[in-house]
Amino acid sequence: MVYTIAMFATLSTRFKNFRIIGDVHGDINGFRHAVETDHFIIQLGDLVDYGPDSGAVMALMLQVQDEKRGIFLIGNHDRKLGLFLKGFRVRKDNILTRTLDQINQHPDKKLTDKILQALEKAPAWLIFKNFIFVHGGFHTRMLVEPPPANPLTPINALLSRTLYGETTNKTLANGYPIRRLNWVNHIPSGYTLYCGHDCRSTDGRPWIRKGYAGGTAVFMDTGAGKGGHLSWIDIPI
Repeated sequence: MVYTIAMFATLSTRFKNFRIIGDVHGDINGFRHAVETDHFIIQLGDLVDYGPDSGAVMALMLQVQDEKRGIFLIGNHDRKLGLFLKGFRVRKDNILTRTLDQINQHPDKKLTDKILQALEKAPAWLIFKNFIFVHGGFHTRMLVEPPPANPLTPINALLSRTLYGETTNKTLANGYPIRRLNWVNHIPSGYTLYCGHDCRSTDGRPWIRKGYAGGTAVFMDTGAGKGGHLSWIDIPI
């Protein structure tokens, strides 16, 4: 099943709680435990890459959607996979190559097509009551604009913020950009935002930061697939 925002709003009302799941990055063992719940699942993106079986992770996420008990947001690693599957030129590094091998080795030989269809419809952000769900970072425009109908279309500034957060013109020793969190200060009072992308945890638990405007950001990435573990939080709707 491929979700629309309207379908999400309708389906989620059947549940009493959300289960918010951080970046999975191919950690199939952790993900199997995470989805064993009667709560409505919102996975924050980056299902694939790094871990032992991105193919099994994607198949399980699609099963959760088919069962009408969860949804996933598009992450930057998911988008890169989707662009490659659509035939666009992307950097095919060892990480992507392993992900493609894991998908091709999955028993469901139609999995590649199913993944692409799901990625083309995955929301870039969700707003529900006083909750904001996004992979990388926030912009106030997300409160008044719908996410793109297809997140695999050409990127713009808002989609970039969604996927990558707020970057600077400086890079780390590993070549990745240095990111800042000024966007946290623009989350309105009364809102709680759940995101992934940045593994900022110092104690193995999701990292929480309060912004100057009164809103709160909860960073859910705790290193699954990269030597850490998968985290999730249950919240009442």
